[in-house]
Amino acid sequence: MKIKQFQIIDNQAYKVEQDDNVNVVLCFGSKQLLNDQNVISDISTAFPKANIAYCSTAGEIYDDQVMDNSISAVAIQFDHTQVLSNSISIDQYSDSFDAGKNLVSRFDTKDLRYIFVLSDGSKVNGSELVKGMNEVIDDHIPITGGLAGDGPHFQNTLVGLNEQPTSGKILALAFYGDKLKVSHSSMGGWEPFGLQRLVTKSNANELFEIDGKNALELYKEYLGKYSEELPGSALLFPLSVQLQDSENSLVRTILSIDNERKSMLFAGDIPEGSKVRFMKANFDRLIDAASQAANVSVTDFNSMQPSLAILVSCVGRKLILSDRIDEEVEAVKDVLGSHTTISGFYSYGEISPLLKGTSCELHNQTMTITCLSED
Repeated sequence: MKIKQFQIIDNQAYKVEQDDNVNVVLCFGSKQLLNDQNVISDISTAFPKANIAYCSTAGEIYDDQVMDNSISAVAIQFDHTQVLSNSISIDQYSDSFDAGKNLVSRFDTKDLRYIFVLSDGSKVNGSELVKGMNEVIDDHIPITGGLAGDGPHFQNTLVGLNEQPTSGKILALAFYGDKLKVSHSSMGGWEPFGLQRLVTKSNANELFEIDGKNALELYKEYLGKYSEELPGSALLFPLSVQLQDSENSLVRTILSIDNERKSMLFAGDIPEGSKVRFMKANFDRLIDAASQAANVSVTDFNSMQPSLAILVSCVGRKLILSDRIDEEVEAVKDVLGSHTTISGFYSYGEISPLLKGTSCELHNQTMTITCLSED
C-alpha cells in the first residue's frame, strides 16, 4: 500500500504528478475549487486508472493542519485490495432510505471488507441513508464516511465520482480482499447536564415534545441567556440521544428552530420513545475525545499500525473550537504517529459504527477516524 498526499490551495500554483498505478484518490475540498473544471481535469488526467472521489467540506484536514479554501487529497495504490465504486443521485429515489439500499446493493458481499461513503449534506437525510445501507450490509462489514459540507453556510454541497462534483450525489467505494485491515472509532467529548428525558412527539428529525412538554420551550429554559442567541448558540448545546433497546447514545446537532411550529430540526432523526439529555461544550474534553478516538482505532483493533487515517469531524466542533481547531487534529497525530498519513474534512454528519462489530450510525459533533493498512 503506497500513499501520496497532495494539496491544492486557492490562488496558488500547483502540480499534480501523474501516477498510472493509483487505485483510489480521495479529494476533500472547498466548493470553489471543486467547481473549477480545470482543477478536476488536472486530477483526472494525473490518475487515469483510479476511482476519484470528490467531496465539498466545511474545512479540510491535511496532516496536522486544518485548512479552508483548499483541496486535501490522498492518492492510494493498493497492492492486494480491489476497489469497486458506485454513485447515485438522491433525486432518483423516493427517499434517503431507498437511496442507501440502492447505493450498496450493487456490491457483491463476497470478500467485501469495507465500504467508504460520501454523501450530499444538504438534500440527504443521513439517518435514513444509513438505515438503508444497514438493510443490505452485515454488521461485520464496517461502513464509514460522512456528509459533505458547505463551510458555515449550510446551502448546498458537492459530491462526485470520476466526474465534476454536483449537488445531490452519493458515492460508495467498496474494498475487497483479506489483506486489508480496517479500524474505526467515533468520539464526541460533550458534557451532559440535566435529567434524562423521554421523546414523546417527533417526526423524523423534527422534535416537538419531551416528557409531554414543548421541546423548544424546554430547550430555551435550559439555555438561559444563550437562548437569545438561537439558532447560532445551538451548536454549543447538542442533544444526546439514546435509542430504544440500545445502551449507547448518539449526538445530534440542532440545525434550526421553528418558532411558529414550536419545534427543533436536527441533523439526524430523533425517534419517539428515545431518551435524550442536553449537552454542553467543554473545549478540553472535545480535544481529549479526538485523542481517545485515535487510541480506540488502534488498541481495539489488535494494535493496528495504520498507513492512512481518514478523519471526518463535525462543522460544529470547528466553529466552537475556532482558533484551537488544529489541536484536535494534532491530538490524533500524536497518537497515530508520523508513519500514518492523515487526511479528511469537516462535515455535516459523520458515518461510522459506534463500536467494533456493530452497524454504522450517523453521528453529529464527533471526531470519527477510519484507519487503513495492508498486510
